[in-house]
Amino acid sequence: MNDERQHARAGAGPELPPLVIKGKKIPVPIIQGGMGVGVSLSPLACAVAQEGGVGIVSSAALDRVISKRNGRKCSAYEAAYEEISLSKAGGGFAGINIMVALLQTYDATVEGAIDAGADFIISGAGLPLRLPLIKNAGETALIPIVSSPRALELICKKWERAGYRPDAVVLEGPLAGGHLGFKLEELQLESNRLENLLPPVKEMAEKHGGFPVIVAGGIYDHDDIVRFLKMGADGVQMGTRFLVTRESSATDAYKQAVIDARKEDILVAHNPGSPSGLPFMVIRQSGMYQDALSKKRKPLCNKGYMLRPDRNGVFNQCDGRLENSTSFCICNGLLSSAGYNSDLEKPLYTVGANGYRIDRLTTVKALMAELTGKQITGVPAGTSSGARPCTITFQETSGTLSLH
Repeated sequence: MNDERQHARAGAGPELPPLVIKGKKIPVPIIQGGMGVGVSLSPLACAVAQEGGVGIVSSAALDRVISKRNGRKCSAYEAAYEEISLSKAGGGFAGINIMVALLQTYDATVEGAIDAGADFIISGAGLPLRLPLIKNAGETALIPIVSSPRALELICKKWERAGYRPDAVVLEGPLAGGHLGFKLEELQLESNRLENLLPPVKEMAEKHGGFPVIVAGGIYDHDDIVRFLKMGADGVQMGTRFLVTRESSATDAYKQAVIDARKEDILVAHNPGSPSGLPFMVIRQSGMYQDALSKKRKPLCNKGYMLRPDRNGVFNQCDGRLENSTSFCICNGLLSSAGYNSDLEKPLYTVGANGYRIDRLTTVKALMAELTGKQITGVPAGTSSGARPCTITFQETSGTLSLH
C-alpha cells in the first residue's frame, strides 16, 4: 500500500453544516443523486435518509421496475407513491428525481410523489417549466436542475408567473453521470467548470429571492464538499459514489463494471448517443454502446419512455426507434443494466467522470461517515485515494469525449 493510501484522516474533518430547504433542516448537506433505471430505489434512498442526508428515488421507468417487483402492473403514479412511502419509512428526508424528457409519465409521477409526501422533487433532463403548474406542491420542495444561470433565469421567470419560485436549485456541471445539460462543444469550456458556474448561478438565485444552490457533477470526497461549501454552495448532490454501495439496486455486474473501469473507459457518448439529443456519460465497455458503435442492434422501441409526440400529438417519435446510426436505445439499455430484460438486451452503464476512482463495494453508513469527515482510520470506503479529478478533452474517435 502506497503512502497516499495509507494516509487516512488523522482526525475528523471539518463538520458540515446543515442544509435548509423550504423549512426542512437536513442534518447533512448531501443529496444522493437519482440514478435510473432501477439504481436509486427505496433501499438506497431510505438508507441515505437514515444517515442524515437526502435519499432520492429515480423515476426513470419506475412503473416497470415496481411492476416487476410487485408481480402486478403499477402505474407511474402508484410506483412513485409506493417508492416515496418506502423511502420515508425509516425517517429522515426523501424525494424523487423526475426527468422532463419522460413526457408520458411526468405529470403522473409528480402527482404520486406529492401525494405520498415527498420532501423534494428534483427535475432536469430538460427545463421543468411546468412543474409548479401540475399540482399544488404543499410541503414538497420543487427543485430544478440547471447547468447555467440563463437556464435558471428562464425557470424562475416562468415559475414566478405561476406564483412560485424554486425552493432550491441543483447546479450540475459537465462531470456528472447520465445526461448532461451542455452541447458537446461546451463540455470542455473553462467557463463551464462547476467552480466557474457557481458564482453566476448563486447571483441569479439571489436575484430571484434567494434560495439554496446545490452543486453536482464530479463531487467525490469530503474535501470536495468542504471546498464547494466554502465557495458558496449550500449543499452537494452525489450519484456515482452511492451507486457502488450494498444498498444500491444496481446489479452486481453494474457495480463491478464501475469498480473495474479505468479513467479512459469513461466517456461522453454523442454519436451514437442518447435519443434525447443530450450528451450522455457511459462506460465504454457497455454492451448497448458497443452494439450501437458497430450498428449490430436493429432499431427497436418496445418501451417508449423517450417517445415524443408528432404533429398530431401521438407519441411515436424517437431517434433510437428510427435508426441506430446516431442513437442507442437508452430505455432498453438502462433497464438491462438494472437487471430487467437483460436476457434480451445488452446493458448501458452510465457513471460520473470520477467513477474510475472507486475500487470497492461499500455501505451507505461507511460512505456517509467518509463524506462527512467522521472516518478516522483506514482507507476511505470505496475510494482509490490519490487519484486526481477528471477534466474533459476531445478524443479523436468520432462522437465521443474522453476524460483525462
